[in-house]
Amino acid sequence: MTHQPLSHRRATLTRAAFVTAPLCMLAYGAIRLSDPGHGPGPAWTAGHVLLLAGVLQFALILPALHRLTGPARGAGRLGAGAATLLGLTGTLAVAAQASIDLVVGFRAADRPEMARLFEEIQSHPGVLPAVYTVGPMLFYAGLLWLLVHLAVQRRVSPWRPVMVVLGTATTAVSLDLLPLGALFFTAALLPRSLPLTAPRVQPLG
Repeated sequence: MTHQPLSHRRATLTRAAFVTAPLCMLAYGAIRLSDPGHGPGPAWTAGHVLLLAGVLQFALILPALHRLTGPARGAGRLGAGAATLLGLTGTLAVAAQASIDLVVGFRAADRPEMARLFEEIQSHPGVLPAVYTVGPMLFYAGLLWLLVHLAVQRRVSPWRPVMVVLGTATTAVSLDLLPLGALFFTAALLPRSLPLTAPRVQPLG
């Protein structure tokens, strides 16, 4: 039995994440539409497990996009690093929100009890902005910043950041449009060829 090097396994997982992360978001959005009561129950749990799985994969995607920026210096290097940190901070916020939603879904017997538990959690100082309002937006801002940076460097096509803007705007209009927004994110991240273990990677195309 052969064992793949850790770097090779990580690269394989990262390549897969560019596809599976937005697809997890798409599946979450579809399950959410099938559950008009919005929990608690199996649909709520399954949807949020998929959401959490999708979000956590961005812990691989964002650093991979950062590596695509290459050996930039000065403001470019600082900007790419700041964008990555911003995106990872937002990823943590969305993951925390999905985790809270799962816990509330498990604890509550019905929707009114879920509302009471959410109100109790969100009443703690700092929770609402960190986990529900400002924090999650950092994810979208960091991802968009990185893709714009890469587009300016001509390492990715300009339409990719446009897809992120459309996906973010669509989701902001209504969570019922989340499947459509996820399709925009799928288009933005779908890789053609990503040799992520190489010092200099090829453009996404």
